[in-house]
Amino acid sequence: MGDARRRTAGQAGRRRADGVVLGSRPAYSVRLPVPPRPQPPVPAERTVPWLRVAAAYSWRLILVGAVVYGVFSVLGSFQLIAVALFLALVVTSVLRPPTDLLARLLPRPLSVAVTLVGSLLLLLALLALVGSSVAGESARLEGEFRGGVHRIEEWLQRPPFRLGPGALSALQRQVAHYVSTHRETLLSSAVDELGRVVELVTGGALALFASVFFLYSGEQLWGWARDRLLPSGARPVWDRAGRAAWRTFAGYTRGIIIVAATNAVLVGVGLLVLRVPLALPLTLLEFFAAFVPLVGSPVALGIATVVALAGRGPLTAAGVLVLIVVIGQLEGHVLHPLVMSWAVRLHPLVVAVSVIAGSIVAGVIGAVVAVPLVSVVWAVLNALRRTPA
Repeated sequence: MGDARRRTAGQAGRRRADGVVLGSRPAYSVRLPVPPRPQPPVPAERTVPWLRVAAAYSWRLILVGAVVYGVFSVLGSFQLIAVALFLALVVTSVLRPPTDLLARLLPRPLSVAVTLVGSLLLLLALLALVGSSVAGESARLEGEFRGGVHRIEEWLQRPPFRLGPGALSALQRQVAHYVSTHRETLLSSAVDELGRVVELVTGGALALFASVFFLYSGEQLWGWARDRLLPSGARPVWDRAGRAAWRTFAGYTRGIIIVAATNAVLVGVGLLVLRVPLALPLTLLEFFAAFVPLVGSPVALGIATVVALAGRGPLTAAGVLVLIVVIGQLEGHVLHPLVMSWAVRLHPLVVAVSVIAGSIVAGVIGAVVAVPLVSVVWAVLNALRRTPA
């Protein structure tokens, strides 16, 4: 027993001295991988603030331009349908307030019918008034225009033009020769224009048909398209964008109609005071030409200047030129800032580029559609980017 105690104590002493229990497995050393040393950060490229701002606006403008070009390309393939739907939206934006007002007293279908029929009767009455005024003054205007053309010829013969009678006679002979040699081409062009008239009537009927449904159940149509075509998570955002687009389009349309009507009234009063022939048709031409921004109104007033020169002489034509300058200043500095305040106000450079691009892609129709389309796209982008409160 004493020997066993001594052996146990000796083993415990050896275990305490070595730190290793006899009979156990030898320990293995584990080497952990050395973590890589962090590399010094690469200094970021420094750019001036104006360059970053320019780059931010550049890609946004490129995006807007790409969307506008794509929309015009698609609409060009279905031009008749696109124009009809655009006219239907214009009619809806103009007639929606009186329709809603009548709907408080009458049933909705009856209020829509009264508004549309009343508008058509008013338009036909205006066209009949213009036609009767032209027909009633045709005999007197023929003599005035002959005398006016003779005065223009005499004016061109004086300095600084100094065109002799032979040059004017040669120009008349060239025009007559061109008409006689290109008679078949002109006849085919007239037939093509007749086909365009048929397309115009068809588009007008489609626009009237679509405007009936837009006036009667526009909210229901938008709700159906939103719920059927959009996922549930994206509906609130796109609903806000769609309503912003409609507010912008309706505001622009009503504003441009107010501006066009004001210009037409001022032009009509000025032409009547100056006793310019065809004052009423020229006033109506000014009204419709004002829908083409920047270029429509000057072109219409230029035609009025030529008519004034032929019918009343150089002094009256100079008075019409003064009228052009006054109305242009009034429209640019008073009417547009005051009336178009509820729509998206675009920079004049953006308006000019949009009109030129639209005219290149789709002619006169593109020039008319370009500015409201760009305004709607810009309003949608702002609505999608804005976080709701």
